[in-house]
Amino acid sequence: MTVAIVTDSAAALPEELERRLDITVVPILLTIDGEQVADNALPPRDLLAAGRLSTAAPGPGAFARAVRERQSPDGVLVLTVSARLSGCHQAAVLGAREAGGRTIVVDTANAAGGQALAVHAAAVAARGGADLEQAAGAARHVAARVHLIGVLGGLEQLVRSGRLPAMAGRAGDRLGVRPLFDVHDGRIRRLLPSRSTAGAHRRILEQVHQSRPAEVRDLHVAAVHADAADDAESLLAAVTAVREPATSFIGGFGGALVATAGVGVSGLAWWWESPQDGLR
Repeated sequence: MTVAIVTDSAAALPEELERRLDITVVPILLTIDGEQVADNALPPRDLLAAGRLSTAAPGPGAFARAVRERQSPDGVLVLTVSARLSGCHQAAVLGAREAGGRTIVVDTANAAGGQALAVHAAAVAARGGADLEQAAGAARHVAARVHLIGVLGGLEQLVRSGRLPAMAGRAGDRLGVRPLFDVHDGRIRRLLPSRSTAGAHRRILEQVHQSRPAEVRDLHVAAVHADAADDAESLLAAVTAVREPATSFIGGFGGALVATAGVGVSGLAWWWESPQDGLR
């Protein structure tokens, strides 16, 4: 037996990775014109065209069921999207308490690719024989070091969600404005926008290389996107051309993230592993 890993669908994990590392994903809930569906019920573009859209964290019962299904003598590790972005963490804490057994719940203070890399590190540690505390420590270690920067594909969803006036959105789209964002201290921050997606990608890649410490052993990267797989592949290829990552994968946004950011989003999450990290 190994420590079981549970996360929520805000983590941009590819399905192949979920299967290979035996990761259980609890879906965030979407409400479309009053009807509640799971996060992955519709493709991103169909989701935005479906009608009025809102999101909600899964209830404690959903996490309790996941924990019960995965419970073993080695325990269950639940890794959630930032508690400052969603109610998933609180629901997971309550669900773990309801389920009983040996469970640790960790707030990754991140989302999408940043959360995915923390989940990946914990799952790899568990597969390598780490106990529950050690697997949680691996997730916390990565969560404290990971960077995530992305660029929106346009301003339409910001206008639809009421976060940007329609006139400003139309003007920005005509000018090709592409807002950039990062996740810092568990919150999404707006960065200075770019005038093109290509320009935004150059800035993201610069940040990857500028963040490299003096002593480094490996690079771990997740390229993320919302219906923009080509952009994610291009970003990952640009990183790989300079340095071959120890970990690399491409993950798509779930519906909850699409509801916030829209389609066309692309970005990178990464962390540099130093010789002192000792995660292996």
